Amino acid sequence: MAGRKRKLKSLAETITNSKRRVSKEKREKLELQTWSDLPTELLELIVSRLALKDNIRVSVVCKRWHSAAISVRVVNQSPLLMYFPKFGDLYEFYDPSQRKIYSLELPELTGSRICYTKDGWLLLYRPRSHRVFFFNPFTRKMIKVPRFELTYQIVAFSCAPTSASCILFTVKHISPTIVAISTCRPGEREWTTVNVQNRLPFVSSIWNKLVFCNGLFYCLSLTGWLGVFNPQERTWSVLAVPPPKCPENFFAKNWWKGKFMAEHNGDILVIYTCSSENPIIFKLDQMRMVWEEMKTLDGVTLFASFLSSHSRTDLPGIMRNSVYFSKVRFYGRCCISYSLDDCRYHPRKQCHDWGEQDPFKNIWIEAPQDFSTLNW
Repeated sequence: MAGRKRKLKSLAETITNSKRRVSKEKREKLELQTWSDLPTELLELIVSRLALKDNIRVSVVCKRWHSAAISVRVVNQSPLLMYFPKFGDLYEFYDPSQRKIYSLELPELTGSRICYTKDGWLLLYRPRSHRVFFFNPFTRKMIKVPRFELTYQIVAFSCAPTSASCILFTVKHISPTIVAISTCRPGEREWTTVNVQNRLPFVSSIWNKLVFCNGLFYCLSLTGWLGVFNPQERTWSVLAVPPPKCPENFFAKNWWKGKFMAEHNGDILVIYTCSSENPIIFKLDQMRMVWEEMKTLDGVTLFASFLSSHSRTDLPGIMRNSVYFSKVRFYGRCCISYSLDDCRYHPRKQCHDWGEQDPFKNIWIEAPQDFSTLNW
C-alpha cells in the first residue's frame, strides 16, 4: 500500500514537472517572439496606416515586411470629401484613408453652388449673378468663364481649366425631340449653344450624371439611357443600349438619388444603390453595347457623389475593391463604404436612404499628393 502511494506521488510529481517545463517553454517562446512574428493580416493593417516614407522604411526590415509593405503601399492620394457649409466660409475636407478632417477658410466661394469637380478643380455657379467659375481650393487660384444661366440642368468639364483642351458641357431639354447643347472653353467670351435632334426615351434633367471619357461626354439619364456628345464634331446621339437591369425593389422611394456614374481607364461604370439592398455596379461593354454586372473592381476604388464620381488605384489595401459614398457617420469619423470583397457596407446596419442627402452639400475632390503639408 505504501509502495503504491509512493508511485502515485512520483507520477504526480513527474506530471507537475512536465507541465512546468512545458509552461516554461511556452513563456520562453513567447518572450522570443518579435514584431516579425505578427500575423500577416494584422501586419498589413498596421502598415496600411503609415505614410509613404514610413512604408518604404518598413519594407527594408525583412522579406516578410517588404511583402506586406508593397501590398498596401499608397501611390495615389485618396480623394477628399468636401463639405459646403450652410453658413460661413469654413469648409471641411474629410480624408477617408486617414479618417481625418481638415478645414479651410474659403471666402472666395461665398454665395456659390457646387456643380462638378475634376483634377482637383471645383466648378461653381452663383445663381444670383449667373457667374460660372473654376476654383482650386489647394492653390486658391480662380478662373472665370462667361456668365451662363443654369436652370434645371447639370454641367461638367473635360479636364483642368489650365489645359488648352478644357471644355465645359451642359445639355438641356427644349422639347421631347430637341435638346440644347451648350459648350464653352476657358478664355472664350461667350457660350456656344446649338439645338440638336434627340431620340426618346432619353430625357435630360438635373438628376442626370455626366462623365468625360475617351474624348466624349457621356450623359446618363434618369431612366438609365445614355446620351453621348462629341465636342470635336459637335454631334449628339443616344446609344441603343437598354438601361442596366436592376431588381424591382431598387426603384423605391428616392431611387434616383442613389445612382452614380464614373470613368476608369476608358470604361464607363454605373452604380445603382437601394437602401435595403447591396449596390450593383455595371460596366458598359462598348464592343457589344450592353451593360455587364461587375462582381469585382479588381482592386480599384470608386468615390461616388451626386454631382461627380472618381476612381482610384493603389490606395491602402483595406480601401481597395470598394465604393466610398458621400456620406459620413459617427460624427464625421467614418465614411460609408461598400466592400465587394466582404459583400457588405461598412459600418454595418446603417441607413442608406439617399432621400435625406442634399446633393449640393458635399462632393469628392481629387487632392494633391502633398495636400497635408498645406496651411490647414
